[in-house]
Amino acid sequence: MNILITGACGFVGFSIANKLLKSKKFRIYGIDNVNSYYSKKLKNKRLDVLKKNKNFFFYKRDINAYKDILNEYKDIHFDIICHFAAQAGVRYTVINPNSYLHSNVKGFKNFCKFVKFKKPKKFIFASSSSVYGDLKIYPVRETNRLKPKNLYAKTKKFNEEYVKNYFKKTKIKCIGLRLFTIYGEWGRPDMLIFKYIKSNLDKKNFSLNSNGQHYRDFTYINDVSSIVENLLYLKIKKSYEIFNICSNKPIKILDVIKKINKWNNTFKFKAKSSKILNKIEVTKTHGDNRRVLKLLKKFKYTNFDKALYNTIKWYFDKNINKIT
Repeated sequence: MNILITGACGFVGFSIANKLLKSKKFRIYGIDNVNSYYSKKLKNKRLDVLKKNKNFFFYKRDINAYKDILNEYKDIHFDIICHFAAQAGVRYTVINPNSYLHSNVKGFKNFCKFVKFKKPKKFIFASSSSVYGDLKIYPVRETNRLKPKNLYAKTKKFNEEYVKNYFKKTKIKCIGLRLFTIYGEWGRPDMLIFKYIKSNLDKKNFSLNSNGQHYRDFTYINDVSSIVENLLYLKIKKSYEIFNICSNKPIKILDVIKKINKWNNTFKFKAKSSKILNKIEVTKTHGDNRRVLKLLKKFKYTNFDKALYNTIKWYFDKNINKIT
């Protein structure tokens, strides 16, 4: 089975590629532009892991390079195409809004043109829990109205609507994944867990909004990878589906900090805390995962404490602080 994965050097794209490569059933073709949004060293480390497998093939390109990508893969039929390349992050929208329009709007549309031409059986793409905004109705379900409150979230809402309309008259099964707060091994250094660990190792204060009283539906990357692997095989009746990919167990940010401190008692919470939550961020994420579980049936999510331990241990074992 030939599978194309964009964002193959990113956290989610890499993790799914790495998971699938453990099976000899798949030939994985990865695309990534390896940009400098965060540590290129970390991205290249991920790429090195993938390149060790003879069934992995990499093409360094921006997803806007439609003609180049089409030419590179003109003789290859893809059974499934997974699109995880995107400009990530919420706070960065204030600093560089054009990067979101370049990748998440223009790039997304260009890549959809490629997908439509290649006609895979399934097109799986990453959306985000941020499309819900602050609905104040928990857990949020896929049928709830969407109220994005920042540019990143708006681009993800656009992606969902674009796919639903653009592929309407094709036979391609389209699956959108509303990813909630993903964490785990090989994660992004700009996210809470690794950012907090690094601040302690570098003996710097850690900035925390709302005194850590907001909640996030933390979802372990290994669970995400397993869910995607299952979706490759499952029969999808509808031409377009959206699934919440979440644990359905939100955790207070301050409690996560306390768990990390308990694991390493040398860590101290030296925060420049603020009672104010960043206006572009939501107070709480909490997703209803029953729709995807109905398909997966016997799937069990990893215990948070166990997954957090795995994550922190990996960070120190790989000496990640030196490359981020």
